[in-house]
Amino acid sequence: MILKSLGMISIMALLSAAHRSACAEQDEIRAAMEKMSLREKVGQLFVIRPDALDGKFQIEQLEDINIVGSVELTQKMREAFETYPCGGFCLFRKNIVNPEQLHTLTTELHALGTDAPLLAIDEEGGRVARIGNHPYGFDVPRIEPMEEIGSRGDPAKAYEAAYAIGQYLRDYGLDVDFAPVADLNTNPESPVIGNRAFGSDPVMAAKMVTQFLKGLEDAGITGCMKHFPGHGDASADTHVGYAETLKTWDEIRACEMIPFMAGIAAGCEMIMTAHISLPNVTGTEEPSTVSRQILTEKLRGELGYTGLIVTDALAMRAIHEKYPSDEASIRCFLAGADIILMPYDYATAFDGVAAAVEDGRISMERLDESVYRILAFKRKLGLRHDAR
Repeated sequence: MILKSLGMISIMALLSAAHRSACAEQDEIRAAMEKMSLREKVGQLFVIRPDALDGKFQIEQLEDINIVGSVELTQKMREAFETYPCGGFCLFRKNIVNPEQLHTLTTELHALGTDAPLLAIDEEGGRVARIGNHPYGFDVPRIEPMEEIGSRGDPAKAYEAAYAIGQYLRDYGLDVDFAPVADLNTNPESPVIGNRAFGSDPVMAAKMVTQFLKGLEDAGITGCMKHFPGHGDASADTHVGYAETLKTWDEIRACEMIPFMAGIAAGCEMIMTAHISLPNVTGTEEPSTVSRQILTEKLRGELGYTGLIVTDALAMRAIHEKYPSDEASIRCFLAGADIILMPYDYATAFDGVAAAVEDGRISMERLDESVYRILAFKRKLGLRHDAR
């Protein structure tokens, strides 16, 4: 009895110490936020292409895969960052030349500002692998499409693929992989998902998704499930325009939500939205990315998700042809997104969000909610806020 009592005391002491540590970290983040200007806070919301800070590109050239992007951090880009700071960068093949150049670029981008920017990339395996499919000098595993891995029915294969990807991403200085694809390939006419998904069976896909997330985590990389609430049933591509699914929420919950719910239960820290519309859920044609009903009521409320919500790229035509860059950014943030990914016109988007805070359309409480969530995530990754 005495030994059992001593054991309980030890457990309570450990819990108390953990609670004190958590409270101290919360206090440190709050103190750091009090020192931040409005523009510094707004900047934390955005993850952009490095090219968006480089004055040599026209806006329409940023999405052109045939134009070489920013492959080094120039003085002009450093100066632009002072005016338009951001919380992170997403790298593409057009930003990558060879291993040495990539090492240098990620090191210099991480050193910007008083909060190290997150560095993200799309590295799914298969046809979407910015490093894995690069033709010059990268001695990394070539990972097959997720559909092929899913077809084997062995979740351990998803873990192995993700761990291999995570290892080389970590070696090259990345923090976040915008993967796995948690969509289901339920519509054979879908032009965008296809073999990027593990398959059409939601239970099997759920097992694959959770193991992929674990493989990345064990390699030191944070994964991001995409594209909520499921792009696989849509028959159009949001890169080029409007896309919708006519399913009801009950139908979606019984199918597309199963991999997402499994990932949430497994502790997924980041979920990316889809720009698809759900008229039989929301009663409108607005994209899910700007829908409070989808992001806040469904994802956060009904599904209990507490991690970061990142939009898909707002430069995609399903968004930027419908809303100006400032309005798109404001709408998705008010809908519940934390991270605004690659708006079509970064300066306009940034200034629009800042103005919306100043005029009260976005409350300071709402801004601080996401900034806190982002800074806490960065601290967990070791990207700490420097004392000033």
